[in-house]
Amino acid sequence: MTMAPGEDYWARFGHNAILVDDPAAGTRTLYNYGYFDFEQPGFLTRFLRGRMLYELAALPMEQDLRGYEIDGRGVILQWLDVTPEQAFALRDFLVWNALPENKDYHYDYFLQNCSTKVRDALDDALGGTLKRQWQGRSHGFTYRSEALRLSSTLPWLYLGIHLGLGPFVDRPMTWWDEGYVPGRLADALREAKTADGGPLVVQELQLLPQRIALPPSSPPDWRWRFAFAGLGLALLFGLALHPRAPRAARVAGASAIGVLWLGFGLVGLGLLALWIATDHSAAWQNENALLFNPLCLLLLAAVPALARGDAPSRWLARFALAVAACACFAFFFKFLPFRIQSTGDWIALLLPLHLVLALRLRPARRA
Repeated sequence: MTMAPGEDYWARFGHNAILVDDPAAGTRTLYNYGYFDFEQPGFLTRFLRGRMLYELAALPMEQDLRGYEIDGRGVILQWLDVTPEQAFALRDFLVWNALPENKDYHYDYFLQNCSTKVRDALDDALGGTLKRQWQGRSHGFTYRSEALRLSSTLPWLYLGIHLGLGPFVDRPMTWWDEGYVPGRLADALREAKTADGGPLVVQELQLLPQRIALPPSSPPDWRWRFAFAGLGLALLFGLALHPRAPRAARVAGASAIGVLWLGFGLVGLGLLALWIATDHSAAWQNENALLFNPLCLLLLAAVPALARGDAPSRWLARFALAVAACACFAFFFKFLPFRIQSTGDWIALLLPLHLVLALRLRPARRA
């Protein structure tokens, strides 16, 4: 069963579950991976460290669907052509997995989420046939492209994902990898075959209509927005921080760049912390730390001099040059075949600004 994305940020990727219809017992049970509880002891600490504990929840189908109906989320049901032995094995596994002592598992947004757990359970019951069919095929999607597509209606979520994820999410996915998105898993199941070559999905039903807007079919292309914003910021601060600019413009520009330097530095420290101090592997080796540079925190000492129209100290000028050089390295990495991270948007936004600021902070030459 596949549930369309919802409007809440945690529901933007959609959801899926395995329905076990047991006529003998008169029950229809939905087995849902990916349940979490904000009130769980230590949830926030584990979340920050990338060691989240999520769980498998077994719920009556009618009770579970009621919430999706209220939210206006569409739900489809795909009946699968499995043998009785495979069906009983899958049911027994899910019953065991839903026991209190077995329900918790370590969650990963891309590798161990609600959809990949469903995919893996189905594949195990089918003797590995899904992975054999999907592992060598690809649509060319990446973890990032799918994440940005599904988060694009919430700009803060889109920008946070785009900024915080490293090169892991930029490699092309196979159909098997695409199963981390519930909707993509449903698409792949439509193409899957049984061991004897027949279609795996024998019937598909629309259980609930879709009453809210669906995500776009592809991620938005905002590169020109980033580029124009970057050039605009560089021009604005270049003029405002010129020694001959009006005093009011210099003070406003210096105050604004101080806020930006503070933000850049703190974000950079956060990116480094995700790499060094957490298990969020998708955030490791993030080249955006070259653009959101922690050295920007040292440049805060230059704000008073910029407001006065004076040249800061040589050390501050060197720090500004180092920040600009790091941004240039981020641009250089785009030409290396073994560096695949999608950083072009952030380079277009911040490289012109760092270059202009390094120029403005250069020490005055003696006559």
